Amino acid sequence: MCAAVKYGSRGPALIPRMKTKHRIYYITLFSVVLLGLIATGMFQFWPHSIESSAEWSLDRRSVHDAPLVRIPVSSPIPERGDLSCRMHTCFDVYRCGYNPKNKIKVYIYPLQRFVDEVGVPISSTGLSREYNDLLSAISDSDFYTDDVTRACLFIPSVDVMNQNSLRIRETAQALAMLPRWDKGMNHLLFNMLPGGPPDYNTALDVPRDRALLAGGGFSTWTYRQGYDVSIPVYSPLSAEVDLPERQPGPRRYFILSSQTAIHREYRVELERLKEENGEALLLLDKCSNLSQGLASVRKRCYKGQVYDYPQILQESSFCVVLRGARLGQATLSDVLQAGCVPVIMADSYILPFSEVLDWKRASVVIPEEKLPEMYTILKSIPHRQVEEMQRQARWFWDAYFSSMKAIGMTTLQIINDRIYPYAARTYEEWNNPPVVKWSSVNSPLFLPLIPPRSPGFTAVVLTYDRIESLFRVITEISKVPSLAKLLVVWNNQNKSPPEETLWPKVAVPLKVVRTKENKLSNRFFPFDEIETEAVLAIDDDIIMLTSDELQFGYEVWREFPDRLVGYPGRLHLWDHEMGKWKYESEWTNEVSMVLTGAAFYHKYFNYLYTYKMPGDIKNWVDAHMNCEDIAMNFLVANITGKAPIKVTPRKKFKCPECTAIDGLSLDQTHMVERSECINKFASVFGTMPLKVVEHRADPVLYKDDFPEKLKSFPNIGSL
Repeated sequence: MCAAVKYGSRGPALIPRMKTKHRIYYITLFSVVLLGLIATGMFQFWPHSIESSAEWSLDRRSVHDAPLVRIPVSSPIPERGDLSCRMHTCFDVYRCGYNPKNKIKVYIYPLQRFVDEVGVPISSTGLSREYNDLLSAISDSDFYTDDVTRACLFIPSVDVMNQNSLRIRETAQALAMLPRWDKGMNHLLFNMLPGGPPDYNTALDVPRDRALLAGGGFSTWTYRQGYDVSIPVYSPLSAEVDLPERQPGPRRYFILSSQTAIHREYRVELERLKEENGEALLLLDKCSNLSQGLASVRKRCYKGQVYDYPQILQESSFCVVLRGARLGQATLSDVLQAGCVPVIMADSYILPFSEVLDWKRASVVIPEEKLPEMYTILKSIPHRQVEEMQRQARWFWDAYFSSMKAIGMTTLQIINDRIYPYAARTYEEWNNPPVVKWSSVNSPLFLPLIPPRSPGFTAVVLTYDRIESLFRVITEISKVPSLAKLLVVWNNQNKSPPEETLWPKVAVPLKVVRTKENKLSNRFFPFDEIETEAVLAIDDDIIMLTSDELQFGYEVWREFPDRLVGYPGRLHLWDHEMGKWKYESEWTNEVSMVLTGAAFYHKYFNYLYTYKMPGDIKNWVDAHMNCEDIAMNFLVANITGKAPIKVTPRKKFKCPECTAIDGLSLDQTHMVERSECINKFASVFGTMPLKVVEHRADPVLYKDDFPEKLKSFPNIGSL
């Protein structure tokens, strides 16, 4: 008891003394920690002027302001170049290490002006605009790092793009003086114009040790497969001339030659082909009657007639690309930009980015000795294949040739794929145009057998100026329980849609999209606003379908998402007397098509119709303002091998208010054109894909004598 009292009496006396003794210590410690946190935050978020000053940018640092570096005569010269180099022998992959993004880090040396001992620059042109654009693009990319210790790949700021402007020995000495050169290990050089007269070597003559070379004219003798990267020769016309993309298809000329400095033997042979094939081949040359300058570069002539270049390339199906003094020719880039299929005749030439690009899909490579047979060889290629090659050629240019940035990024991505092969791009990613958003669209050909929980459908209404009828259609469709969104495609460029306050009030989102041209194909464009898998295509005069009919059609589509599900059916027949196909709209026991004036389908087919429709079918449809529904039936049947599904008894779309002026389908030439469409489309597809069936889908109790309230879909129209 006493002990307890004694402890208690001392306790209160000790606590104040401890506070007094350590108060200053705790306050000081807390202050230091607080100041440290503040300083750290300021360092993280304050502009890093010191760090950014080390970044590579000509915007901040002029070439003339770059430090001057004199090269002693006795400076070492790198070795010529090891032809046996491969990634596992001459490249240190361990420097790249592992990183979560699987991206190599690229360091660009600071800009320096190299001169010899008497002050003469190593290059007569300094830093070219092309190399400046290339380095700037790399410095703005995810590959770039300004931390030399983190770099996997080093790019000198020494411009070796054009060997004609270089002093070979001094340039090599300048490379060897780079602080991290290490015999060129992990260094990358860009060169587009290798060699010089008289031999024009196909690789850069500057000694470069083990450095990788991105070269624009490799032959099979100088290209180190899996180590070097073959790049295109950039065409300055790419930045100066805007060639709008042209739809694939037949052109005015079959073959065109536009090069001005080809060997005499080749020109003689081309002239012979011209004599044999007449207007099918256009043989152009330099214009002798024009003064030299920029204007003459953009002109070509044939017998005094002047043509604009490169615009004339778009007028030919095939364009000849012959070897010149160098294997790599800027003409190849111009031809691809024009969407003309290049006919490449340059033996032993390593095509640009051939490590990843499948050139068989975009070009025709013919041995030089086969030049006399060129016309026959090209004539044997099917029309559909030519159109695919035209489309692929233009896409190759857009993706990989169109700018120095595109060339630089492609080069780095190829090297990146070598170092991180498990994260490399696939063949499809390199060679398939990403026009279809496949990642966001599931193919209905591989959907589960059991329909998923439904998000409803998007109704796409194509309209021009029938406002009253359009508003009635919107009002009727809005009554369908499964409707998720209404999308009105306004196809009239001369008239604005009604004001927002005038539109019917509906319970679902309503969006109006204005088109740039009045085309029927606009109804099948894959608009971003279409978020559901199910699409109801419907015309602005289809006011007779009931909500029960539309809901039932949607329920049928859910069970068959790979089919076209529609209401009036149509049939194609073979006319034995005429020897061609005929369109039939009379009542029959068979169906091979459904009208897309009101039909359900998967939005996947919008992408196929817009981007993968064979031949010139889309152009035909838009030119004739007819047959877009037949084209969609052909497309779906060709992809799936299945017939459409007709639902409910309706045979026609009755529109009492419509007149012959209003209704396109009432035109006298309508039926004739529909038959022409079927024959045209069958010719383009190379087969007749439409399938004939003898059944339709109706609600289970549709004909049964039951009270209407017991039926799920009581209001089904008769005809």
